[in-house]
Amino acid sequence: MRTHAYLGVVFTLLFSLSLLNTAAQAQEPASRIEPGRLSADLVIKGDHVISMDADGSVYANAAVVVDKGVIVAIGPAEEIFSSYAPASVLEGDNRIVMPGLINGHSHAAMTLLRGMAEDMALLEWLTRYIFPAEIEFVDAEFVRIGTELACWEMIRGGTTTFVDMYYYPDVIAEVVAACGMRALVSATVIERPSPGAANAADSIEKGLAFIKRWQGKNPRITPIFGPHANYTLNAEQLRDVRDAGRNAGVGIAIHMSESQYEVEYSKSHYGKTSIELFDSIGLLDLPVIGAHVVWPTDAEIQILAQRKVGVIHNPTSNMKTAAGVSPVTRMLEAGVRVGLGTDGAASNNDLDMWEEIRLAAFLQKVSRMDPEVMPAKTVLNMATRGGAEAIGLGDSIGSLEVGKRADIIQVSFDDVHFIPTYDVISHLVYVADEQDVVSVVVDGKILMQDRQMLTIDTARVRKEATQLAARIQKTMQSGQQP
Repeated sequence: MRTHAYLGVVFTLLFSLSLLNTAAQAQEPASRIEPGRLSADLVIKGDHVISMDADGSVYANAAVVVDKGVIVAIGPAEEIFSSYAPASVLEGDNRIVMPGLINGHSHAAMTLLRGMAEDMALLEWLTRYIFPAEIEFVDAEFVRIGTELACWEMIRGGTTTFVDMYYYPDVIAEVVAACGMRALVSATVIERPSPGAANAADSIEKGLAFIKRWQGKNPRITPIFGPHANYTLNAEQLRDVRDAGRNAGVGIAIHMSESQYEVEYSKSHYGKTSIELFDSIGLLDLPVIGAHVVWPTDAEIQILAQRKVGVIHNPTSNMKTAAGVSPVTRMLEAGVRVGLGTDGAASNNDLDMWEEIRLAAFLQKVSRMDPEVMPAKTVLNMATRGGAEAIGLGDSIGSLEVGKRADIIQVSFDDVHFIPTYDVISHLVYVADEQDVVSVVVDGKILMQDRQMLTIDTARVRKEATQLAARIQKTMQSGQQP
């Protein structure tokens, strides 16, 4: 009996020591487990790594090393794996690795208004259908479901950062925080009853409270103001937004020179064009993201460059509403920072940044009758590094460089439309679409892997969006159409 008891104690001690040793090994950094190799959270491999840095560096059979949300190394895959022991690896056969796409202008929750009103001019579309529909249907739950639906669509297509302008910004920020994307979230300011606010003053007050709640709360979320336009706010209200933004230390996103109506409205009411008005009241003293900018004069283009305004070109939406063709080539030649955006899904009707990339190139070529303008590298830059600069995040995202945040996507070129591949960047601009994106990483976290969403319950979102859309359609068909 004593022998059995003694052996039992020995076995118990040995088992306990084994568990302790296993736990210690599990917590031990990879560099200690494998001498000479450094630990890292993630390595992303690719047959091609497109850095989008200032030198246009492209690496073959390479890998990107990510640790604690930051890019720590880029180089030949063989050298990377001889130096690093990563916890996870995204394999790279038939994969292009590149920076995530940046959607510089969106109204995310408007996915739920997709297809509601079509084929009409911008002002008619807004005043007869969209503004009334928003009063009727938009609440916090609408914004939550619509924003989740939009984030699902954007992640699926390789968008990692977006600039949003809509109502209930706290809800938008909470969705972004949960799904893992990066966003500048605007508190919309408009002088009319709107979801969640009575008028411009109420919008500014509530927007300021939102900004204070979210400043410094999540490194992926930047709260800003979103004054709608110069025809939905007067000059005094725009000055109020300027003062609120300045006092809070934040920038703004605003519709700017989007339509001929807007420009003529500004001339008739203020004796100045839209951009001249914004400059004259000091609005451009703030960091400003100007959406659309379809009708700037040559003098205004110089103002945009001097004031370092980030211009966001929305080719699909501008074509659909016949707003016009933005003079992007002239703005780039003048040194204006220009990125790309989708606008809302109600006027696009999707959130596919690859479509914007392609159409941005084609529109400039045909409007200038010059096939050499807007080459592939230029327009791809607008969706990545140039887009990051336009929204004020150029120091941290937009290119694959050591020290920048790890917002990275993998694009598969398995599809037949990539065969043959003579020029990878050309194919990304003129061939690739959202279905080709296979993996998405934001701030070092994998949001989609091998086309499987990891941070959004897509079945729930699909069900909730379908049910809400059915209620909206029933209301409209019952004769209560906005």
